[in-house]
Amino acid sequence: MRIAFYIFYAFGWLLSKLPFRLLYIISDFLYFILYYVVGYRKKVSYENLRKSFPEKDEKWIRATARKYYKNLADLFVETTKLMTISKDKLQKRFKYKNIEIIDEFLKQNKSIIMSIGHCGNWEWMGNTFGPTYPDFKGYAIVKPLNNKYFDGYINGLRSRFSDDSTIYFKETFRQIIKRKDIPTFYVFAADQTPTMSEAGFWGEFFHQETPFFTGIEKIARSLDFGVIFMDIYREKRGHYVGEISVIAESAKESEENKITKDYIVKLEKAIRKRPDNWLWSHRRWKHSRQ
Repeated sequence: MRIAFYIFYAFGWLLSKLPFRLLYIISDFLYFILYYVVGYRKKVSYENLRKSFPEKDEKWIRATARKYYKNLADLFVETTKLMTISKDKLQKRFKYKNIEIIDEFLKQNKSIIMSIGHCGNWEWMGNTFGPTYPDFKGYAIVKPLNNKYFDGYINGLRSRFSDDSTIYFKETFRQIIKRKDIPTFYVFAADQTPTMSEAGFWGEFFHQETPFFTGIEKIARSLDFGVIFMDIYREKRGHYVGEISVIAESAKESEENKITKDYIVKLEKAIRKRPDNWLWSHRRWKHSRQ
C-alpha cells in the first residue's frame, strides 16, 4: 500500500504542475471514464435525483447527473492542484459574498461555526478562507480516512496554507473546549450521513425523512457561538463563490432544533438552485428511521 501511495503522490504532483487548461482536458477524459466506462455509482446518483426531484422527467435526471459527474471530475483535478498552486493564485479563484457577516461576529469576539454542504469545491474554500482572516485560527472538522497514508495526504492539502487546521470528528468537543475563550472558526460539512447512533435529528430533506448530526447545534448553544451557512458554487470553470448567510447570531437564544432545521432549509434551497452542484453519488438516504 505504501508503494501504491508513493506512485499516486508522484502522479498527483506532476498533475498539479500542469496549467489549468490542460488539467481540464484531463478532467473531461476522467468524466468520460467515470460516467460512461466505469459508471461510478450511477445507480445511486440516479436514485437520489429521482427521489429528490419526483416532478422532473428522466431526460432532466440524466442531464443533471452528467453535469454532476463533470463537476466531480473537476473537483478531483482541482483538489490535486492544491499540491503546488500558490496562495495568491488560489485566492484569485475563490471569492466571498456577504463577508461582512463574518466581520460583525469577529467584532464581538465570537467564535463561529460555519456549516457547509458538499457543494462546489469545499477543499478550495478551506484553503482560501483561512488566509482571508490570518489573525484568526480556523479548523475543519473531518472524519479520518481508513488508509493512514491517504489520510495524511488529504489533511496535508487542507493545511497547505494554515498549519494544523483539521480536527478529527471524535475529538471535536474536547478541542473546542480548549479554545472556548479564543475567537475561532470551525467548519462542519453537516450533510454527511450519520450512523443510526449519531442521528440526533430527523427532518424532511428533498421529500425524504433524513437523519442529521446535531453536533453543530449542541456546541453552538452550549458555548453561544455564532452559526452561519456558506453556499459554495461554481461561478465559471475553475472559479468559485462562497455565499454567506446567518443561521444564528446568538445560538444560546435559539429554540431546540431550530439551528438544525434552518441549516436543512438553506442547504436544500442551495442545491435546488444548482442541482448538479451537490454530491449525488453519496448514499445519503441509506438509513430509515424505523
